[in-house]
Amino acid sequence: MESPSRSSSSDDYRYMQLAIEQAKLALETLEVPVGCVIVESGEVIATGRNRTTETRNATRHAEMEAIDDLLHRWQKNGLTPPQVAEKFSKCNLYVTCEPCIMCAGALSILGFNEVYFGCGNDKFGGCGSVLSLHSSSSQTPQSGSSQSPPKRGFKCTGGIMASEAVALFRSFYEQGNPNAPKPHRPVLHQLSQ
Repeated sequence: MESPSRSSSSDDYRYMQLAIEQAKLALETLEVPVGCVIVESGEVIATGRNRTTETRNATRHAEMEAIDDLLHRWQKNGLTPPQVAEKFSKCNLYVTCEPCIMCAGALSILGFNEVYFGCGNDKFGGCGSVLSLHSSSSQTPQSGSSQSPPKRGFKCTGGIMASEAVALFRSFYEQGNPNAPKPHRPVLHQLSQ
């Protein structure tokens, strides 16, 4: 993963601001505040926000929402799989939090050009925090599988508007999550010594 010290352009901040706006929409609907935009040739062509609670589907992360929107539109327009792959190879994705392992794997298989993210994801990050799925050399053959999906890898830059992304997470966790499951066991109080 490259550091944000590579001179991020004003466009990078503009696109990340749009991703932050998507994250705010997620926060307003009591979702974990992650948002993203997909850019092709300087134009935003898709947006996404977390919708896991709304859809009751744990895979509905911001990146997957935006990808599925594009796939639907491109297939509706009659693009062939090679044409879709070519289009993804020209796209950049801006997301407020480092893509999780699931999303980073999907971005790599789809062949995105570059991914920019805000804050790191120390628990589930797939772009350097836990695994480095953006690196084309990180693929290992699966045992018992004669064929694995093609893995292209992508450039990755983190830390763009990270403090704004972290502030949204703080707001989410400070307000409490009414959708969180109730604990199965009582919370143990720390014994005083």
